[in-house]
Amino acid sequence: MDAVSEKTQRNEQRAVLEVENVGKTFASDSGTIVRALHDVNFRVAEGELLTIVGATGCGKTTLLNLIAGIESANTGRIRFAEGPVGGKNVAYVFQHYTLFPWRTVCRNVTFGLQMRGVARSKREATAMKMLDEVGLRGFEKGYAHELSGGMRHRAAIAQALANKPSLLLMDEPFGALDDATRRDLQQMLVDIWQRERMTILFVTHNIDEALILGSRVLVFSPRPGRVAKEFEVGLERPRNRLAKDFTDLFVRVREALSE
Repeated sequence: MDAVSEKTQRNEQRAVLEVENVGKTFASDSGTIVRALHDVNFRVAEGELLTIVGATGCGKTTLLNLIAGIESANTGRIRFAEGPVGGKNVAYVFQHYTLFPWRTVCRNVTFGLQMRGVARSKREATAMKMLDEVGLRGFEKGYAHELSGGMRHRAAIAQALANKPSLLLMDEPFGALDDATRRDLQQMLVDIWQRERMTILFVTHNIDEALILGSRVLVFSPRPGRVAKEFEVGLERPRNRLAKDFTDLFVRVREALSE
């Protein structure tokens, strides 16, 4: 899908998620009150791949935790669309893969389905489909310690996708990987997103990653985090990091981060 089509489709789709005037404070170990987020506002359209870029400590992970229901906001509200495409069916891929070491890759992928009471044959069929999607067919009987770092992240993504989430949250999942593996997984994610038309909110501190993945990029300010600027990427896929349009946009986002 080209950039114009992405924007047109987004404008025609309803919002899966709306974040309205959200703020979050918490007490540090020393008792100091810290404002992590202040007056955060944005929406995520159905089928959109939205990226958020910001410096370490600006509240990006806190925001995802609020959306996932792990923490509660002090001010504002987070609204999910209702119906089969909306609701609070949210999957979360963390910075570090979350695989049970005593379960095989296949059984890790089926864990959420098992907790929901899905029949064994159906959940195993779903797991194999997801492992095909992420390129892990043939490793379903392996264990986490037998996989490379990139393969573990692929398995964690398959685990999240197996539950058919209406919203997939991703918190810097590729940050600890080498550059070549990261680029492979970025392309894998874009390919899955284009095939499945899922809705993804992806957080990163890497400008290049935000632009390679996102239809839009939200730039977060330093703490307290808020949406300081929004960029429509508007570049056809696959994106060329060396193209002038890409490097020009990279510079604009970098300047926004430094303001």
